[in-house]
Amino acid sequence: MRKTLALVSLSLGIAFVNPVWSVFAQVPGLPPLPIPGAPEVVPQPQKIPIQPHGLRPLTLVNVGTNCISGYHCLGWDEQIWGEKGNPGDREALLASIDNSLRYLTTDKAIAAYQNYPVREITLDRVRSSLLYFRQLVIDSTSPAQLQAAVSREFVFYKSVGNDGRGTVKFTAYYEPVYTASRVRTSEYKYPIYRIPPDFNRWAKPHPKRIELEGRDGLLGNRSRLHGLELFWFRDRLDPYLIQIQGSAQLNLTDGTTTSIGFAGGTDYPWTSIGRELLKDGKVSPKGLTLPAVVRYFQQHPYEMNNYLPRWKRFIFFGETRGGAAMGSIRVPVTPERSIATDKSLMPPGALAIVNTSLPYLTGSGNLEYRTVNRFVLDQDTGSAIKGPGRVDYYMGSGKLAGDRAGVTGGDGELYYLLLK
Repeated sequence: MRKTLALVSLSLGIAFVNPVWSVFAQVPGLPPLPIPGAPEVVPQPQKIPIQPHGLRPLTLVNVGTNCISGYHCLGWDEQIWGEKGNPGDREALLASIDNSLRYLTTDKAIAAYQNYPVREITLDRVRSSLLYFRQLVIDSTSPAQLQAAVSREFVFYKSVGNDGRGTVKFTAYYEPVYTASRVRTSEYKYPIYRIPPDFNRWAKPHPKRIELEGRDGLLGNRSRLHGLELFWFRDRLDPYLIQIQGSAQLNLTDGTTTSIGFAGGTDYPWTSIGRELLKDGKVSPKGLTLPAVVRYFQQHPYEMNNYLPRWKRFIFFGETRGGAAMGSIRVPVTPERSIATDKSLMPPGALAIVNTSLPYLTGSGNLEYRTVNRFVLDQDTGSAIKGPGRVDYYMGSGKLAGDRAGVTGGDGELYYLLLK
């Protein structure tokens, strides 16, 4: 989901573009959870004096080696072996590591690390750290064993966050599943477009969204994009949300399935539709979740003509025929093991730990928040993911992933791990 993946959470209050989300039929039936405040986090480690944080996005910290309190320990990741009756995802974690290792052999990775702002974080060091950690995951038999080995063998670089003290805002994104048609019909009339073959020669400033699809999304043969329609959707909000997400799985009206992924976009910044609604007093700040935004447009469909054009950027797609959602480093993103960050600041493909609160489904069918320490790989980015204080967490595909992503939004901490 070359994000232009999208920060789905906070109800489009801070979306970006690359992966995915879900459509009207997939709007959660669960009541929206409140946006969580700062979760219970690992006690603040002692900082090792180095350069002022304003000059570096990451600060070397001493986290110590003593760990006696489970979830309070950085690197205590029970999900690898399974928890609360759920199966573990060791193989998924190993696959995600392998995806990053493959990226680190590319010319793109070499170029990215040549100018990385923290000099001691090099491509070779990131690669050797991943290889060593991969073997630890294979050899370890419990969260405690892996946590102890990581604390002993690795150093931790903490994001300075959005306040210079390590506070990171977390959101989540996912890959939605939509219904679409390969041909225009009276019911399926809102298109997603291929990238124009001459797009690289388009003059700037690029045309705005309203110029390409019209205020109502039905500019049709008067559009500069006429003839480039890729798929058609029943509801206007569907292709708009896919543009926010950057990819989607599609159930087609002819009974087949396929998928689409980000292929390019016009040169405009992100405008949050959720924040626009909030600014105009259309939604409550307390209830600013993605389901709430979708519900608003379900109840006030003509308001889409007013609000959707406010995001001037326009995203183009290509058919990926069931392929996995891709991150900005051009490897598949892995559910609950891939994150998106600002790639001008954070090391692409690197091993990290997130410490935050995430929603999980309970046996009664509700979502409740749990504080987690989770090993992740930094494999994506997004137009709304800016600065060292933003992380977008990939939830996966489908309805439950969308339910969870739509109500994820709280503070936490982000650490990158490198071998000593």
